[in-house]
Amino acid sequence: MKILNNKEINQKIRRLAYQIWEQNTQVKKPIFLGINKNGYNFAKLLKDQYEAISSKEIELGTISLNPADPLDSEITLDVEIKNLNGRHIIVIDDVANTGRTLFYAMKPLMNFLPKKIEAAVLVDRKHKSFPIQVDYVGLSLATTLKENIAVDIKKESSKAAFLQ
Repeated sequence: MKILNNKEINQKIRRLAYQIWEQNTQVKKPIFLGINKNGYNFAKLLKDQYEAISSKEIELGTISLNPADPLDSEITLDVEIKNLNGRHIIVIDDVANTGRTLFYAMKPLMNFLPKKIEAAVLVDRKHKSFPIQVDYVGLSLATTLKENIAVDIKKESSKAAFLQ
């Protein structure tokens, strides 16, 4: 079942960009870190919208990890590590379910002293098993534990989110 269509996702991206901008007017150059491929694609869409409404430039990067087994392989960042100290970081993913992926995505950030770390997701499910609070949410959704959310944001004209 489709829960968000292309127009609705674009509206949510715009609203989230405004919320991030309004809450961080004093931040000179935030860093958006997308988790894996879909998180990065969502972060890029947010970055483009943020830069369209603000004169500020965003640094964009990726946190790579294995969500099924985050302890199995190294969690990596593709941004200059020295740039993280004292910076405002927003960790971005398409869906937050139990909070495990967001929780483990924070692991490499523990080696630095950022000024602030926040989280943004397109869809936030209410099944948190880990101590993660999402600061910016496109859609909050209560589902059963057996249901899944799939987000397709690869193509500009056919973005969608589905409850499966």
